[in-house]
Amino acid sequence: MKRVALMFFVAFLGGIASLAIFTMFHKNETATQTSYVQNDQVVPVQTAYYAGSPVPENVPDFVEAADLTVHAVVHIKTEVRRRNSIYDEFFFEFFGRPFDQYNQPLVATGSGVIIAQDGYIVTNNHVVQNAERLEVTLNDKRTYEGEIVGTDPSTDLALIKISESDLPYLNYGDSDQIRVGEWVLAVGNPFNLTSTVTAGIVSAKARNINILGSNSAIESFIQTDAPVNRGNSGGALVNTRGELVGINAAIASNTGSYTGYSFAIPVNIVKKVVNDFINYGEIQRAYLGVSIRDIDAQFAQELKLKDLKGVYVASVVENGSADDAGIRKEDIILSIDNIEINSVTQLLGTIGQHNPGDRVNVKIRRGNDIIEKEMLLKNRQNSYDNIVATVDRKQFDQLGATFEPVNAEDKSNLGIAYGMKISKLKPGKLMNKGIREGFIITEIDKVPIKSNVDIEVALSGKKGGVLIEGVYPNGQRAYFAIGL
Repeated sequence: MKRVALMFFVAFLGGIASLAIFTMFHKNETATQTSYVQNDQVVPVQTAYYAGSPVPENVPDFVEAADLTVHAVVHIKTEVRRRNSIYDEFFFEFFGRPFDQYNQPLVATGSGVIIAQDGYIVTNNHVVQNAERLEVTLNDKRTYEGEIVGTDPSTDLALIKISESDLPYLNYGDSDQIRVGEWVLAVGNPFNLTSTVTAGIVSAKARNINILGSNSAIESFIQTDAPVNRGNSGGALVNTRGELVGINAAIASNTGSYTGYSFAIPVNIVKKVVNDFINYGEIQRAYLGVSIRDIDAQFAQELKLKDLKGVYVASVVENGSADDAGIRKEDIILSIDNIEINSVTQLLGTIGQHNPGDRVNVKIRRGNDIIEKEMLLKNRQNSYDNIVATVDRKQFDQLGATFEPVNAEDKSNLGIAYGMKISKLKPGKLMNKGIREGFIITEIDKVPIKSNVDIEVALSGKKGGVLIEGVYPNGQRAYFAIGL
């Protein structure tokens, strides 16, 4: 009987160990629906042969555009620490030590685009999300440590910076002027194959593919058939003149590899996000103050509309931008600043390029009448102002930390509604207090912390010191008194 019991225990132990190892290798596989953060592996390459396909006529020369672009596209490597799990506890309990291999950081890769010679780089939020370390490699193989300036999950964009000057960079194009059928190039680092260039055409605009998972998400993608794969995320979509028209973000695939269509964030949205981070430290959202819906054939028939153009105003928020401009329920918005609007996605993408305080011209249909309105855009607080904290930036810098928003998974696991995580520490007040990277600041002097601006505001005008409250990733809560 003892022998049988021993054999059963050994079999059980072996099964658990096998499950742990299987999970180690498979737990972090990304979904195959859309955007991907890539494992640092090179895909096996098979030899190709010439099939004798004829070269299409009237194809533009991409050489100049490609040459301009490859030098401004960078390779981004991130390190993300794996979360402790039941398997770590199992190995510690039975073997007296943690399972060291399982606790090694995950290494992922993506792409980025230099948009200023002083080291500002645009990439996707999902490329740098939760990164503890960023390594940026230029096309000439120079390597730098990157710092996150800001992230915006609502657009899947992030701005990072390296300490260098006189860098090659891409000039902005105008994504509003891109036409369906126009040739474009996608440049990035798929499968760790650096400086890869592919070509295709714009196959659709203002495409919503429902990947960002947020009520505030702005999805108005440029759809192309330029081949994009894992590692292209954050790379450049350029026109034949070498101008940046989008940031590659996602693919439509059931396998995780390119099967026909890819999606890029329009550069006009990119410009707005970058300017907000640089000028304000926070994204400035403008709101119309309306509830809207698309017009399909059935809905048009119900309303006895002559065509399907525009978007329908289902309701108007009192004292919002639309209300102030005289827009009413049941109006149909036809254009914004002479840009035709034929979908909710397109409208949100257009307004997403603006800040509070901007004026836009709106054309609406009311019954049989076409009416033009000038609208002064407001923020969510029904103010015309860009929200810029009047703070002593020096106090914020003295903390010696780089922060990033807490993701939804951490919020759920830790039972918190908000917070800013310390992604990187350098000599400063936080390090001097023994605070470690990964610590999530939830409150400063009982003020909820949801952004960098909140931290700046909480520190502004403070003398003597502040009380910082927060929690570590393992659930340990901590309190620190920081002198100012």
